[in-house]
Amino acid sequence: MAETVGTLDTGVVQQAEPPWANSTEEHFASLLNSYGVEWRHEPHSFPIAFDDEGSATEYFTPDFYLPATDEYIELTVLQQRLCTKKNRKLRLLAEHHPHVRCRIIYRRDYENLALKYGWDDDADDLHVGIPRRQPGPPQVRVAS
Repeated sequence: MAETVGTLDTGVVQQAEPPWANSTEEHFASLLNSYGVEWRHEPHSFPIAFDDEGSATEYFTPDFYLPATDEYIELTVLQQRLCTKKNRKLRLLAEHHPHVRCRIIYRRDYENLALKYGWDDDADDLHVGIPRRQPGPPQVRVAS
């Protein structure tokens, strides 16, 4: 399978099968493209658990790699149990590969991006629940 890459200049390399696990990844790639941020989709898998002989038994593959900042991004927008699993994997990644920088974008963060960039078309499919107002403190009106 060809590596999927993107930038504002080149767009996305087309493949026989779309690489996206869900529309969340596709939207995030579009956001990166719109800002001209170079990215790679799932280019590396890191061993994070090992058997008694030292052979890898579990791997973690972050969703995106940003070469300019040398960091990985993992998107987690669905069920809480998946967040717990990914937090565990991120902890093991840091333990076994301390030089690798990886951030998680959680559901709330994605909802805020979806609201800001108008991605509510697929929100019902994801059951994300796009907020109805811009994030921030509540607006209070004082009667005069």
